[in-house]
Amino acid sequence: MGTGMSKNLVKAGHQVTVWNRTESKMKPVVEAGAKPAKSPKEVAKSSDILVTMVTDSSDVEEVLLGPSGAIHGAKKGDIFIDMSTISPRATKTIAAKLTEKGVEMLDAPVSGGVIGANNGTLSIMVGGKKEVYDKCLPILQAMGKTITYIGGNGDGQVCKAVNQILVGTTMLGVAEALVFAAKAGVDVEKVHAAVSGGAAGSWQLTNNGERLLKGDHEPGFKIKDYLKDLGIIMDTAAVSKIPLPATSLVHQMFRHCDAMGMRDKGTQAVVVAVEKLANKKLVE
Repeated sequence: MGTGMSKNLVKAGHQVTVWNRTESKMKPVVEAGAKPAKSPKEVAKSSDILVTMVTDSSDVEEVLLGPSGAIHGAKKGDIFIDMSTISPRATKTIAAKLTEKGVEMLDAPVSGGVIGANNGTLSIMVGGKKEVYDKCLPILQAMGKTITYIGGNGDGQVCKAVNQILVGTTMLGVAEALVFAAKAGVDVEKVHAAVSGGAAGSWQLTNNGERLLKGDHEPGFKIKDYLKDLGIIMDTAAVSKIPLPATSLVHQMFRHCDAMGMRDKGTQAVVVAVEKLANKKLVE
């Protein structure tokens, strides 16, 4: 996702310096007009605003605070925008450490996948100081279409967790409903068309439901990445003592998919777990 996001920053006229843990992944962004760097520290030295897009909380900590981390090249007044999906608690801890160095932080996780990153149409949920958000809005607008200020540090990550709860529970519902129709011997394509425009309609039903009807399990967003997000959600819920019965079931179903060797398939592939339980293929 970082490739598309970086390209859109270049396209918007920003001077962009990039670094990636896998050097070859910088090539398309450099070809688009960005300058390469050898470390996050080097990126920070040449930037006033730094954007991170990595996998998990530990990755953000390493990139921002590690031995070659961006904090060591930052200047007082710089802004770090973390667009990864990580723990709200980790976000608050990182923000506090950056504040000690005079660096502001926004947590700005996104929804929209690789397609949204490439097209600049991501939904972005932002936590941090409102005045910092206002200053960075043009940067965010280069990468996203729907940008919402949520509240303080960590609040953007909470909003992303809400997004992922809704995505997973809805996707499991779509898979279960379509397999139910198939098992009953009904024309599943007609059922899909009938319910998509009604009260049960959703992005997951319209888009991933259509992909399921074609037998397409390839990723827009991979199961292994969604399982990481589910782990964050369940850990956060445990600390807050919030029961999440539906999300817990979603977690187990996606673990089933992981156990079947499907971790690199798209989240819509949860249908395979439902098919096994029903002993019925959606697409024969």
